[in-house]
Amino acid sequence: MSQETLWAPWRLAYIKSEPPDPEDEGCFLCRYRDQENDDENLVLFRSLNVMVVLNRFPYNNGHLLVAPLAHKGEFEELTDEELLDSQKQIQKLTSVLSDTLNPDGFNIGLNLGRSAGAGLPGHLHWHIVPRWNGDTNFMSVISDTKVIPQSLRALYNLLLPEMQSHESQEHSE
Repeated sequence: MSQETLWAPWRLAYIKSEPPDPEDEGCFLCRYRDQENDDENLVLFRSLNVMVVLNRFPYNNGHLLVAPLAHKGEFEELTDEELLDSQKQIQKLTSVLSDTLNPDGFNIGLNLGRSAGAGLPGHLHWHIVPRWNGDTNFMSVISDTKVIPQSLRALYNLLLPEMQSHESQEHSE
């Protein structure tokens, strides 16, 4: 039995980097909101109140972030429109991810506060993480390593036309 090599060169930047201090760099979601280079920032979609971004350091292939456009850190700060739009986008995204990646399930959640796991506690965002039977294996259990089988660019290029197709179908109904 020979040993296999798994190549994931995009992970090196994350492994070697110090976690960013949100106070120093500002909010990356607000930067993405204010910039027009969605392709570079991996912004998949914008609605009136919400944007959808690929997670640059995903837990699993297809890991997306759904964030209100407004910089709000408390759940109670969301308007009814922002809350409804967020949930509608999550509903749409689970459909798009099901159609394109065929996961067996999803983890969907919102981390409120740093102690709850929020890496960016000042700007609320939901995580949508597709899951497959058997996606937790010896790599993650023994060696604290996660294997992501698709590059972020390939995932973005796969999901973008699907998002646009879903949008055009909604507008034609």
